[in-house]
Amino acid sequence: MDYITILGRLPKISLAELERVYGATAVLPFSLNSAVVKDSEPDVQKLGGVTKAGRVILRLPVRSWSETSNKIIQAYVKKWQKHEGKQTLGISVYDWSVSPRDIQKTGLAIKSSLKRHDVSLRLIPNSDASLNTATSHHNKLGLSENKTELLIVKGAHEIIVAESTGAQNITALAKRDQGRPKRDAFVGMLPPKLALTMINLSGISSGRDSVFSKTSAARDSSGGGTTSEESRSEAVLENTESKVHKRLLDPFCGTGVILQEAALLGFNVYGTDLADKMVDYSTQNLDWLTHTHHLSSDIEIHQGDAMTTTWHSPIDAVVAETYLGQPFSAPPSPAKLTEVRGNCNHIITSFLKNLSTQIPSGTPLCLAVPAWRNQQGSLTHLPIIDEIGKLGYNHLTLTHATESDLIYYREDQVVARQLLILTRR
Repeated sequence: MDYITILGRLPKISLAELERVYGATAVLPFSLNSAVVKDSEPDVQKLGGVTKAGRVILRLPVRSWSETSNKIIQAYVKKWQKHEGKQTLGISVYDWSVSPRDIQKTGLAIKSSLKRHDVSLRLIPNSDASLNTATSHHNKLGLSENKTELLIVKGAHEIIVAESTGAQNITALAKRDQGRPKRDAFVGMLPPKLALTMINLSGISSGRDSVFSKTSAARDSSGGGTTSEESRSEAVLENTESKVHKRLLDPFCGTGVILQEAALLGFNVYGTDLADKMVDYSTQNLDWLTHTHHLSSDIEIHQGDAMTTTWHSPIDAVVAETYLGQPFSAPPSPAKLTEVRGNCNHIITSFLKNLSTQIPSGTPLCLAVPAWRNQQGSLTHLPIIDEIGKLGYNHLTLTHATESDLIYYREDQVVARQLLILTRR
C-alpha cells in the first residue's frame, strides 16, 4: 500500500528525513509539499518534518475541482451509506488553488446525500484549503474509523485522495518544549521537531520500541489502522538487524532537547556540555521526562568540553546542535562576522578532531552548525564544510535533497542551522 505524507515548512529537509528512514527508492516526491511512501505506514509522531500522513485510496487524473469533487462525493456516499454511528469528516486540499468554500461544498454534498440514507455526518469547517494540524489533531481525525480526514493532493500528473492516519501531536510537542522544568533562551531553543528530524537524519535506529510505538499500538487496538503487531513491524525505529539498544551521544547537550527526543524514540542517551548549568538543566529535564513518560532508557549526563572530553563507549550515533555563536537580530558587520565565524569554526573543528579518535568507522552523525544569512538571504558557511574529509569524515549523499537544501531557518533569523549528515570514515 502507498501512503501520502504532507511535508513540513522546509519540504526538502522533510524529504531527506523520509529518505533516511524509509530509503530513497521507497520515497517518491509527489508535489511541492508532499511525498509518497511505498509499503511502509509513516508514523507522524516519530517524524519531525511530516505534519500528516494518509493511506492512498484514490488516484484520479488531473481534472477540474468540480470533476474531482464529484468523484469523491460518489465514492464516499457509496462507502458510508450503510455506516452505523456518527461519522466525522474533514477535508484538506494541498498544492491546488481551491477555495475553502468549494471544499466545504464537497463535504456538504456528502453530508446531504448520506442524510437520505439515515447516516449522520459532522463536517469540520474549512477556513483554509487545508485543516491546520491543530484542528486535525484535536478532532482526532484519522485515529478511528468514524473520524476521517481526506487529504487531497494535486500532483503534476495525477490527483491523490488519501485517508489520514493522523497528524502531528502538537500538544505533546509543545509540552516537551515549553512544559519542561528548565529552559534557557540564551543558549537557543532547539525545537523538538527539529531534534526528531536530526535523529532520523542520522539514519540509526534505536533497537527498542519507542514511546510512540506504544501510542500507535493503543490506537490500532481501538479499531483504527493496522494491527499493533503490523504497526511495530513498520515503525521507523524497528528496521534494525538486531535488538541491541543503541546509544546516542549529544556532546553539546544544552537543556537536553535531543536527548529527550532520542529517549522517547527508544535510544539510550548520553549527553555532555561545557557548562555545569546546562548539565544540571539536562539532568532535570530528563528526570522529568522519565517520570512523565515512564522511560526505560539508560541516561548518562556529565560535564565535558567537546574539544577535549573523553567520552565513554559505546557511541553508536552522534546528534548535536553544535556551537552556533552569538545570536544576531540583524546581519553583523563583515568584521564581526569574520570573528564569530572563526570562533565557531575553531570549536567545531576541534570537536570533530577529538571525536574522530573515539568512534569507530561508519558511525553516523547529524550535526547542526551555523550559517549566517544576509539581508538578501545569501549564506556564509563555515570553512570546515569544505574540509570534512581532512578530519576523517564523509558527507552522505542523498537522492532527494542536496547539501544546500539542508538549511533550517526562519525568515527573520540571521543565524541558520546547516544540517550535516556525516559518517566516520
